[in-house]
Amino acid sequence: MIRDITIGQYYPANSRVHRLDPRTKIVCTLLYLISLFLFKNMLGYVIATIFLFAVVRISKVPVKFIVKGLKPIILLLMITVIFNLFLTGTGTILWKVGFLKITDEGLRTAVFMAIRLIYLIIGASVMTLTTTPNALTDGIERLLNPLRHIHVPVHEIAMIMSIALRFIPILLEETDKIMKAQMARGADLESGNLIQRAKNMVPILVPLFVSAFRRANDLAMAMEARCYQGGDGRTKMKPLIYHKNDVAAYAITILYVAAACVIGRFVPFRIWIF
Repeated sequence: MIRDITIGQYYPANSRVHRLDPRTKIVCTLLYLISLFLFKNMLGYVIATIFLFAVVRISKVPVKFIVKGLKPIILLLMITVIFNLFLTGTGTILWKVGFLKITDEGLRTAVFMAIRLIYLIIGASVMTLTTTPNALTDGIERLLNPLRHIHVPVHEIAMIMSIALRFIPILLEETDKIMKAQMARGADLESGNLIQRAKNMVPILVPLFVSAFRRANDLAMAMEARCYQGGDGRTKMKPLIYHKNDVAAYAITILYVAAACVIGRFVPFRIWIF
């Protein structure tokens, strides 16, 4: 399960998506994620699916690698679907046993929320898999640069986000090593009820927290030893410059959002109960 988390990891490849400016990928990803909450029928999600998998195909990132990142959210996905399915009281009743009932509106909401959650994870994963942490930091800093006029520490915020993203795969690898070491010593991490499993996680969490704080302290000392002073007066080894592909990506994303939102909100289209 630990190895299935893909957010924060980078998949090296030579694709058009990899070569895009990080600002382009961040803005286009945000536009795509926002569009998922604007649809009112299934046709909008059909268009979103086509657009998403076209981007995945162009990025040359294996579909299996991206889908693998959905495994850690299966429990959250199931809870979201069940809550929306049984706790939505409006609409026509389709099934009822005692106090449990399923309505057409509840089924519709559950399906839409499941699709949104899955596509949110996939969309964010595509951005992080095709963008290095350094490029992502530079892109966030440039996008937030206007906030400097109101004395917002833009560079520091971007640096914190970059360090957090970079620590995700490191901590996951460290967790995997600790789990294997504890299992080699006879620790049982899988049997027992929920409370027993939670207790079995203590031998993993304690060394993990110690390792995380030690890494954070070493990083702070290294930055201080190199006289790190923040973003004032700093230059970039690879300055961000927009190219034709970035303009094309913006245009395609805007056309997608406009078309999908118009069709997904105003065009009457019903499949089954949607």
